This record gives sequence, C-alpha cells and structure tokens, in this order.
Amino acid sequence: MEQRRTVYMDHAATTPVRPEVVEAMLPYFSERFGNPSSLYALAREAKEAVEEARGRVAAAIGGRPEEVFFTSGGTESDNWAVKGVAAALRKRGDHIITSAIEHHAVLHPCEVLEKQGYRVTYLPVDEFGRVNPGAVEDAVTDRTILVSVMAANNEIGTVQPVAEIGRIAHDHGVLFHTDAVQAIGAYPVDVDGMGADLLALSAHKFGGPKGTGALYIRRGTRIATFMDGGAQERGRRAGTENVPGIVGLGRAIELAVGEMPRNSARIAAMRDRMIRGILDAIPDTRLNGHPTERLPNNVNVAFRYVEGESILLLLDSLGIAASTGSACTSASLEPSHVLTACGLPPEQGHGSLRLTLGPGNTGDDAEYVLTVLPGVIERLRQMSPLGGR
Repeated sequence: MEQRRTVYMDHAATTPVRPEVVEAMLPYFSERFGNPSSLYALAREAKEAVEEARGRVAAAIGGRPEEVFFTSGGTESDNWAVKGVAAALRKRGDHIITSAIEHHAVLHPCEVLEKQGYRVTYLPVDEFGRVNPGAVEDAVTDRTILVSVMAANNEIGTVQPVAEIGRIAHDHGVLFHTDAVQAIGAYPVDVDGMGADLLALSAHKFGGPKGTGALYIRRGTRIATFMDGGAQERGRRAGTENVPGIVGLGRAIELAVGEMPRNSARIAAMRDRMIRGILDAIPDTRLNGHPTERLPNNVNVAFRYVEGESILLLLDSLGIAASTGSACTSASLEPSHVLTACGLPPEQGHGSLRLTLGPGNTGDDAEYVLTVLPGVIERLRQMSPLGGR
C-alpha cells in the first residue's frame, strides 16, 4: 500500500523539535536531573545549563542575560508583561494602548484589566493589518503606562513598524511591549533597535519544545512579580525551573537565529511562488496581510463562497496540514478578529486559509499544494449554497 504523502504547512501553530535540540535536552531528564536551586554538584550542573541558555536567548535578541526570564511560553510572557506593568504602575497611570489584531494572550489580559478599572485603547489597523504609528502617538495621554504592539501577526504575517512605535512610546515616557513569538527566527529581532522594554517569545515556534518561553525585561523596568512562591528567576517568577525545556529553548534559538539568513530567503521565495500560484489559479481569491511587509513563511488567502473548515478537512485528506488562523482559537465559530479588523466581511473571513512554511518544506511541497488546492476550492464551490459556480 502506498504511503500517504504528508506536507506540514502550519509552522505558525507549532514546529517540530529539532534533533539537535532533543539531543541537548535529553541529559537533563535523567543524568543531570538536579534542581537548580539546590547547592550540590548535580544541582550546579542544572543551574549552569539554565544560565547558559539564558545567555543564548539574550545574545539572540540583543539583550543582557540578566534581562531574560524563563516562563511556560508566549501566553504567560504576554500576560506577565501586560498585567505586571499595570500592577506596578497603577499609581502612575491606568491607560494601556494596544492593537485590534493582537494575539488573545494580550487582548484577554487587557479585557481583564478593563474590568478592574483600567482603560484600554484598541488601535485600528489598515486593510493590510498595519498599525499607524501616528495613531499610537495620538492615543497617548498623561495616564498611559504601556504600549503593546506585536512584532508580526500570527495569522496574516504582517510585520509592524515596531521600531517607530517603540520610539514614540519612549518619547512620551511610556513602556513598550512587543509579542515577538512569530518573529524569532523569521527576521532579525533586536530589543534596542525595536525600543522594546518587554518582549515575549516561545520555544515551540522555532524548533524548541512546547511549554517553555521567555520574557525579556529591560533593566530598570518596573513590573510586578507574576508567580509567587520560591525565589527562582531572581525572585520574579517562582516555580522550579523546567531545565530540559530551558536548555531546549536556548539551543533552538541559537540554531534558528544562526540559520535565519539562509532559511528566510529560501522560504520567502517559496512563499511568493505559492501566493502567485494561488491568486493566478483560483478566481475570487484575495491575499490577506501586507503584500511585502510580511513574515517570510506566511501565506494567508481568503476564498469567496467556501468555508475554511471544509478546506482544511479536504486538504488533510490529501496529506496537507494547514489552518485557518490561530491554533489557539481553532474551536471558535466566530470569524477571525484579525481579518475583521482588516475590513474583511465575515463571510469571506470564514473562507480563509493560512499556510505557514518551515525549514523542512521543499519546492516539491509547494508545488503539490498548488496542484491540489484549485481542485479543492472548485469542489467546495460546486457544493456551496453561497454561489460562485
């Protein structure tokens, strides 16, 4: 029996853990299993591994090791940044500025803070999903304590002008946080160049293990402790360190950033080939996100007259793993808040497809998708009560 072909194109949701990362992690599950907070030699081995990983993360983003704090992932890092600043600076101000297309790891904490009396401005975006830096400046008040705008959108791949936004925030004495979960390993990330006081990242987006992330906190930034308990992470984030995960994060970010120039150029060429092929072959289709200022691996298109879930099921039957948007909201029946903010009507938002490439994808993978996708859309349109036949 012929084995079914598998083409994985959902790297924005998660990535496979690289063999080099697994190799680096393995000893810390059994041979070097010590608790980094203990004092004997076995524990010191674990402590040294954690600090080495901290240095690797800092080097990858242009920060200092003492400014890197390990967390359980991007969601915790974003929550800590938003809620931690709000708690620490409550006497100074109660206003937060963010965008309408942030990940829910930022939007939901903002909604929680609103219930506690904070005020949040949700900036609109243009049709390509870009925040206007001028709108950030216009929104700042004497009560603003934080601006939070993601480096790149997880659904449509649009890259934001974070350096300009960070400069504006600092000009007004306001802290700037950026969710860089999708950016690490895709394009250069530098906390000084971005003007980032806080930056969130997650290992499993660039070849590391799930359940491990980090929050960069610039030295001198006032932020409340997020997890109370022990004195781990210099007293700012309690809980026994996930040593294997942290080691994996450190090795993964080192590899991802080191290989980025070569990988990004090759993947961007595949992305452009796929975008052109889809738009040329399938009528009533539009590209979502910015045509040029987008992540090198992101293809997001909307097809009229079809439902995204049906597309995914048919593609899955052909061995293609893709998504309609964020994996964190895949169970929701609501249209994507990102596409809605970009002005896409709900019926078109429901017909979106996100294909996100990774280092393991080949030109043959791209051609296979381009070969089968037109037939999938045609079949669904023939069955659709929405028209388009």
